[in-house]
Amino acid sequence: MDAKVLIESFAEFAKSKNVDRPTMIRILEDVFRAMIRKKYETDENFDVTINADKGDLEILRIREIVDDNSEDIWDFDKISLSDAQNIEPDFEVGEEVYEKIELEDFGRRAVMMARQTLIQKIKDLEKDLLFNQYEELVGEIISAEVYQILGREALLIDSEGNELILPKGEQIPKDRFRKGDSIRAIVHKVEMFNGNPKIILSRTSPIFLERLFENEVPEVFDGLITIKKIVREPGERAKVAVESYDDRIDPVGACVGMKGSRIHAIVRELQNENIDVINYTENLDLYVSRALSPAKVTSIQVDKDHKRISVFLKPDQVSMAIGKGGFNIRLASRLVGFEIDVFRELSEYEEEEDVDLEEFGDEIDSWVIDELKKTGLDTAKSVLTLTKEDLLRRTELEEETIDDVFKILKQEFEQ
Repeated sequence: MDAKVLIESFAEFAKSKNVDRPTMIRILEDVFRAMIRKKYETDENFDVTINADKGDLEILRIREIVDDNSEDIWDFDKISLSDAQNIEPDFEVGEEVYEKIELEDFGRRAVMMARQTLIQKIKDLEKDLLFNQYEELVGEIISAEVYQILGREALLIDSEGNELILPKGEQIPKDRFRKGDSIRAIVHKVEMFNGNPKIILSRTSPIFLERLFENEVPEVFDGLITIKKIVREPGERAKVAVESYDDRIDPVGACVGMKGSRIHAIVRELQNENIDVINYTENLDLYVSRALSPAKVTSIQVDKDHKRISVFLKPDQVSMAIGKGGFNIRLASRLVGFEIDVFRELSEYEEEEDVDLEEFGDEIDSWVIDELKKTGLDTAKSVLTLTKEDLLRRTELEEETIDDVFKILKQEFEQ
């Protein structure tokens, strides 16, 4: 293979991979210089000129002419007068010899190795370019097409045919994909794995929801409304705290849109995830009340030292504050940054007739009482008003433990 064929074939391959001209020339020169170093031990006195368009290659070995008896005769950049005159009879001591080296002089094996090295360098460069391209897109929404569904992940391809990964843990539980589906997700992270870029997407990240708001709400995109914090239980519920520095803009109304037009588009993308948009405030009591919406809070006690908040509500508001599966109270706690404990506010009659769960400390383990209190159940009657199924759904207690609790509490009132 001559230089022209080698360079032209490489240039065509490089262009197909969108490699720019300066990079292509640099790779070619690096490979040819590596060949020179292998044959001559150094490339310091070699000049390499490449014309990728014409497929031209010129390699010149430059040496200074010294007397045949000179001590420097063995230096890599020196040549004896007699050897120089074999090249050109008119040469004299002190002049420089520019000797042209042909690609064939390196041997067929070396040329084939150079070709393989060039292809490998382009592939490595392609991986680096892909890594850098997606590293700059981390946190941004992209669209990609599903081409294979595996047990623990979905494989997607972008518009350029690059493989992307959407792990099961980064999918919304209600997501159901089929081959050929076009889906949206954010670039979650990019990492090198065994020399190959691994691009991981996410649909469960709070940032995905934030980007959706930017796409659907112009005021958020323009910075007129700031998203202060987002917490999610993907596919179930999310809470978004927003703030506007312009008194003329209602941040909640702008995010929801006329008749919910803006929020509905986001909800559909997130598989009907319920989204509560609330006004952010520095007033912690008011912020907690808004975070527990739609429940109406009667009173709040804040323990800043232990980062806990006790919230008191009327009995009919407790279940709303806790929410289905406990999602509402968990998300409210994460939104405000405090652990929230919910308590029923009892009437005077109930307080006289009811018994605080702490009174059963000798018969019921403290961790069981704490688990009940987390869901707003702090008295015996508040527990007995619920069914076993309610407690199984709202707590992490086992069926046998709940049966024991019911038995102990009922005995108190039978007495």
